[in-house]
Amino acid sequence: MEIQLVNSVLTNGSRYYVDHAHPEISGPECTNALDVVRYDQAADEILRRSLDIANSQLPHGVRIVAHKNNSDGKGNSYGSHENYLVAREIPFDRLAAFITPHFVTRQILVGAGKVGFEYPYNRPTLAGYQISQRADFFEEEVGLETTIKRPIVNTRDEPHCDPTNLRRFHVIVGDANMSQAATLVRVGSTQLVLALIEEGLYPNHLLVDDPVNEIRSVSRDLDFVHKITLQDGRLMSALEIQQELFERCTDAVESGLDIGSSQASVEKVLTMWGRMLAAVTEMNEDAHRLIDWVAKKRLVDGFRSRHQLSEADPRLKAIDLQYHDLRVEKCLAEKCGLESVVSADEISHAITNPPSDTRAYMRGRMMEHFANDIVSANWDSVVVDRGGDVLKRIDMPDPLKGTKFLTESLFADDPTISEFLRRLEAE
Repeated sequence: MEIQLVNSVLTNGSRYYVDHAHPEISGPECTNALDVVRYDQAADEILRRSLDIANSQLPHGVRIVAHKNNSDGKGNSYGSHENYLVAREIPFDRLAAFITPHFVTRQILVGAGKVGFEYPYNRPTLAGYQISQRADFFEEEVGLETTIKRPIVNTRDEPHCDPTNLRRFHVIVGDANMSQAATLVRVGSTQLVLALIEEGLYPNHLLVDDPVNEIRSVSRDLDFVHKITLQDGRLMSALEIQQELFERCTDAVESGLDIGSSQASVEKVLTMWGRMLAAVTEMNEDAHRLIDWVAKKRLVDGFRSRHQLSEADPRLKAIDLQYHDLRVEKCLAEKCGLESVVSADEISHAITNPPSDTRAYMRGRMMEHFANDIVSANWDSVVVDRGGDVLKRIDMPDPLKGTKFLTESLFADDPTISEFLRRLEAE
């Protein structure tokens, strides 16, 4: 398959491309965590449809299979990246120090679970189980790399908007979640903690002394007994740190903290964050419906017990892999009764339609109406052929412009590209 055939901007505002020989979908700009869940689920379905088309062209008995995970068990890892816009005025060293405790500890709620360990790198083993798929692969506290010497806090800063006011905060520590609830809390809790930092409300005493070792220790601490050493010498568990961050965020929202997100989404995030904390504290049935690593562990433990296997039996790794299979009929996550956060209708809508409240709306609608006239498209611009080999660059530097409210009329009555440009220039 030629690369350019799958290096595309889609009508829902996403970008679909090949990255290091595997497919990657970058979702559209979203203002709230609920939309992130919708477009994450839509991306899964887009990939399923791609697989169906590709497999229909292959010889009988030859099939492509895709798994939504982060590790191959052989020392290779691939991320599920998040991006946030943060006020440029916040000093980066403060931002990095304050967000790190959340990154070290949020995995107890949003880790995808993994059979085996891949650290130390020269001695990978299938024996054992841990909370996060990514934790084994971080070697630095702060840095630019994403594939070698991975840092907990990544310094890549390409905001695709006004760089004098906003910073792109590129997050690479997260696992790819099958649980919608975990995706919601992974993104929504991080959005809230970043807002605490921006507003000067972050609890200054929550600073981890040795984040690189602690992120691995937390991942291997299934009972939350490990105590993380803070910079002031105090000891706290990952659960205690998450509980304090949750309470600080809840208090801030109740006091009027505005994170530029819909109230419904913020309330949903806080409710789910609280439920997940209670669930892992009690390790009750809610934990198995909401948290990937808990749901997967039940499958692995059950299979091992029924078949009387050793903890290093490769069939347990197969269970791990099958949990992430994007084929609905083969996916073990589909058998776990995971709770939905968004509806099937919302996901179906998100497959072909962009968010209404960011510039992704204008980009997506342009792809829908003028695909044959578009020469190139990026996050902050679209270049179109206006006829006679004359190119027109349409800049979209503000992520909160180009919304449905501002641009829907430009697409009325299915205009030609010339009519669209005339309307745009008249605005």
